[in-house]
Formats: sequence, structure tokens, C-alpha cells
Amino acid sequence: MCGIVGICGLNGGPPAEVSTLRRMLGMIRHRGPDQFGIYVDDHAALGSARLSIIDLSTGQQPISNEDGTLWIVFNGEVFNHPELRQELERRGHRFATACDTETVLHAYEEYGPDCLAKFNGQFAIAIWDTRNRALFLARDRLGVRPLFYTFADGRLVFGSEIKAILAGPGVVAAVDPLALDQIFTFWSPLSPRSFFQGIEEVPPGHFLRLQEGRVALEPYWQLTFPEGRPEPARSQDEYAAELRELLIDATRIRLRADVPVGAYLSGGLDSSTITAIIRHHTASPLETFSISFSDADYDESGFQTRMARHLGTDHHVVHASDADIGRVFPEVVWHAETPLLRTSPAPMFLLSGLVREKGFKVVLTGEGADEFLAGYDLFKEAKIRRFWAAQPDSKLRPALFSRIYPWISGLTQGGSAYATAFFGLGLEETASSSYSHSLRWRTTSRVKRFFSDDMADRIRAAGSGTHLDPSFPEGFDGWDPLHRAQYLEISIFLSQYLLSSQSDRVAMGHSVEGRFPFLDHRVVDFCNRLPPDLKLHGLKEKFLLKEISREWLPAEITDRPKQPYRAPIHRAFFNDSPPDYLEELLSPSAIRASGFFNPVAVDHLIAKARRGQGLGETDDMALAGIISTQLVDAQFLSGFVPTPPLDDGDDVKVVIGRGVCP
Repeated sequence: MCGIVGICGLNGGPPAEVSTLRRMLGMIRHRGPDQFGIYVDDHAALGSARLSIIDLSTGQQPISNEDGTLWIVFNGEVFNHPELRQELERRGHRFATACDTETVLHAYEEYGPDCLAKFNGQFAIAIWDTRNRALFLARDRLGVRPLFYTFADGRLVFGSEIKAILAGPGVVAAVDPLALDQIFTFWSPLSPRSFFQGIEEVPPGHFLRLQEGRVALEPYWQLTFPEGRPEPARSQDEYAAELRELLIDATRIRLRADVPVGAYLSGGLDSSTITAIIRHHTASPLETFSISFSDADYDESGFQTRMARHLGTDHHVVHASDADIGRVFPEVVWHAETPLLRTSPAPMFLLSGLVREKGFKVVLTGEGADEFLAGYDLFKEAKIRRFWAAQPDSKLRPALFSRIYPWISGLTQGGSAYATAFFGLGLEETASSSYSHSLRWRTTSRVKRFFSDDMADRIRAAGSGTHLDPSFPEGFDGWDPLHRAQYLEISIFLSQYLLSSQSDRVAMGHSVEGRFPFLDHRVVDFCNRLPPDLKLHGLKEKFLLKEISREWLPAEITDRPKQPYRAPIHRAFFNDSPPDYLEELLSPSAIRASGFFNPVAVDHLIAKARRGQGLGETDDMALAGIISTQLVDAQFLSGFVPTPPLDDGDDVKVVIGRGVCP
């Protein structure tokens, strides 16, 4: 795992200097503190901050092909690199290292952009072709690893994180009002936007090519589902056997490393399944890691402990108090580089700190199962609403919401009046492409009432409202309703929020790499072809996964209701030990200075939180959003302070290129 940066002239622009690359790499030292590498020639510069996991002795980047015409910096892992290496060696390629980075480079040399279809992994790639003066950037299918770019002073500037780009030549941070509007609707910007004006991401499953001043951005993989019935009928046992073998192999190849590998253990089905596969199907020793909370509403430590004992793992726990979450929140925002409407990334940041403290660089986790095997309550909610919409006058059908939200008191009282009022909004708009998510987005959008008049005007002036319309692929309306809901959840929530703010960023903040067997592209393609009722069977979520997991897990894990991962919000900031930064950050003068929010409205919300009144979901989201946006302003917009550049004490490999080969 690494972080990468680079600069490439568009049309004979000024060359980058080594000192610039040292400054950019200093911003992402946390992504790869073990070794650094820089390549510079007359037209391009590449940089790498390396977290050594595979080939610890000879894998330092940048790496070239045999004749030095191609140079690569690489962030991530290609888990099937040993098999690809054998294929490339048969085709005559010679290797100088044992790392997957060199395999990626030779695969590109052999196949061009088509090499991406051969990779089973999570990656961000930058390759400079000196002969053709061409820069190639690429990102993995689902966007596990980040990659951003912008144009400034006649150059393309890229990096794994935006803070590295802001340390590049001619780049100035400014807010994108439309991205802010998207964040306060979808929890994240819609790809390719970032929070910062003019800085975009290479979207998941895409590659970018820059040559002779021309930029081309193309997809090489797209998330899709079949129209009609997914495939010829097979028995449930056949589907189960295939999923079982795919998960075992996806887990097995993600244990490939030259350092110890641990696992997260949340106490739920997904992480328990992955941990059990490691225990039962490999000889690897196993240490597991989990979070406990002070508040019983969020805590799953009892299930975690029982699961660790069941599997016989060496288990470690980090305790996340309300005050701990508030204390580390500024660090979390620094790494996330975007406003957050949840505090959930903060306990994950504390967890990765524990992992690193125990000497681990790599952990396997269960992300992706809820999205690809329909584990979220949102999928059940959409199914109930469609069922209710067929008989909108029914008094019984709304009562089904109490099956999935038993803790919401109004659902079983007063003739389901609460369900009728809330879940009935837009009930009969079943033809809408966003039907499954419209209630969530509407609820989140209520937080915008805290925007200042000036910010609301800037948003209106910047766009007509189409920026709040997600893009839908060809054939979308012909998919099963569950598949449409899954597409939105995967392409927006998973790729843009979960894998970024709650995964890569907070793990790499402590130099820890997460690996995700459920996101193996073979598992993904299989799950997308599954008949919907093998994912959501009635109102039973992740049906097929539960069936195969019974082989490894006790019934109390396989049959327990899903408990969504959440973290306290207002109590994280307003408790017996409120964080020191809060008073200044939320003062009326600070709110007016940043210009995002209405100071009077914010003051009322803070007063309510200070009085200890229970805040509803939208007020909680507003509080997290306001605090995090103020932090982004202080850290990146009004007060950006670059971290120290690389110095003489760092292990830095510098290659001065030959310019353009004849």
C-alpha cells in the first residue's frame, strides 16, 4: 500500500522539481512511511510514499521496465500478481523485483489499458511512457483506493489525496458549492466531483490518458445487473456452493503479504464469516480487532467476544468513548478531506490506531456484503413501500415497517400513523429511478436549512439542480427493483462515502491497509447475477450468505438481526469533556467568517445540544455536517498549512530521467 503523486505538463509546460515532489509526498507520509521514491524528467514527475507489504527488500518505487521507457508509481495491491507474473514471464518479460508493482507495469507494457481487466485487486496506478510522452492513470473497479487530479499552470497535478495536490504548483483550494449541496443530500459528492472546485477524482473503474495536451477519460468496467431473470435457473445449493468457493479464494489471495495480516471482527455476519474462513481454510495465525462503545445502543462487544472465543483468535479491543470520538474528529476530517454527516469514521480511526499499535499493517474486513448481498434495512424498506403502493389505502401494510425498525416507537401505535406520514411520502412514485433512496435523500436534505442565504444563492447560481440527479446506466429501468436500489447504494454510498471516509482514509491515517474479500470482482459479478430472492428473501437479508455461513458460525451470529454500525454524534461533542476546539469553531464570528451556515440557526442548534435535549436524526446530521465543514474550512480553505516535506532522514529513491527517448 502506498500513496502516489505526480505532475505532467500539458504542452511543454515547465518541468517539476524534486523539491516539489518532496513537498507533495510530505503531505501523504502517513500512507507510506517506510520508503519514498521520485522520478523526474523534462516533461513529468512521479512520486511514491510506500507502505512495505510485499517484497520488502526490492520493491521500492518508482520502478521501470527493462529499457527504462516506462515508469510506474502504484498504490494498492493486485492479489493475483503471482499468476500474472508467470504469464508475463512466458511472454518474455524479465523481472528485477518480486513485487506486484512491477507485474502491473509489465502487464501494461504487454496489454496496454486492457491489462486492467486482468487485475484482481484494489489500486491507483500512474505510469509515465517516456517514448510517447503519455501519462496513464487508473483506478480499481469500485474505487477502494483514491486518486484525484486537477489542472493548474499548464500542468496536470494528481495525488492519492487532495492535500498532496494542494501542495503542488499553482493549486489553490476553493469550495465547489454544488459538491457541498451533494454532500448534504447523498452524504458525499457524486463522482467525479470533490468538495474542492476543479479537483476531481478518477472515477472507479476508469482510466485517464494524457498525451500531447489531450486528456481522455474512459471506463474499463461498469457496475451492472441483468435485465429480466439473471440467468437460467439453478438450485439454491448450486448457488451456495459457488459463493462459498469464491469467498474462500477471495479471502485466501488477500492473505498474500510479507507482513502479518489481521482481521476486523465487528460481531456481525460479514466480518465473522471472513474471519472464520481465515481460521478454517488457512494455516495463518490470526489476531482480530474490534470497537466497543460506552453506549449500549451502539455496542456489539458481547458478540465480538463470543465470536473471538468461538474461533480462538487473539482478540484486541479499542474502547470508543463519546469524548474520544469528539477528540479525534478533527484528525478524521483532515484525512477525509470532506464534510461528514456522521461521526462513524472516528471509531474506525481509533481502531486502525490499535491495529498499528499492535504491529499490523494489513487487516481483512467485511465491507461490501451489505451492498452486494442486500443487507441494509433500506432494501427492505423499499420492498415494503412497493408492496404498500400496490394497495395505498391499506392499514395493515404500513405496519410491516415495525418488522425492520422495531426501535421506532410510532410504528406500532396509533394505527401506524407515523409510518403512513413518513414512509408514505412519494409512495406511489414507483416508476422513479430513485424510488428506493428518495426518503433517505429527502431526510438528509432537510439539513440544508442551516445553509446561509449567501451559500444557498451560490448553489443556485452554480447549477440548475441537475447536479442532484445521479447518473443511471443504460438498461437501468429494466432491472429488478432490488438491483436498482443496490446500484444506487453501491455507486454512491459504498464507493463515495464508505470506502473513502470510513475505510481507506481513516485506516491509512495510521498506515493500515484494509482488504475486502466481498469486493473481489468475481464475488461482485456473481452476486450481481444472483436471483434477487437469494439476497433478500422476503424480509430476510443476505439470505444465501447466511446459509453458507452456518458451516462456520454459531446460530446466534447467523440469525441475529443486523445491527447497523453507527456512532454517537451530539454526545461526542457535548459531554462532560467537550473538545477544546468546539467553542472557537462554532462561534457566531467563525460561522459568519466561513460563510457556509446561518449563525443564528447554528446557535439555536448548539444551545439545544448543550441543554442535553435529545436531538433527532436530522439535527444530529446537521451538527456533524456543520462541525466537519467548519473543520474543512479551517484545515484546507482559510488555514491550509503544508506538513514538512521529505528530508535527509527519509529513505528516498530519486531517479532523474532521460527526457524523451528518441
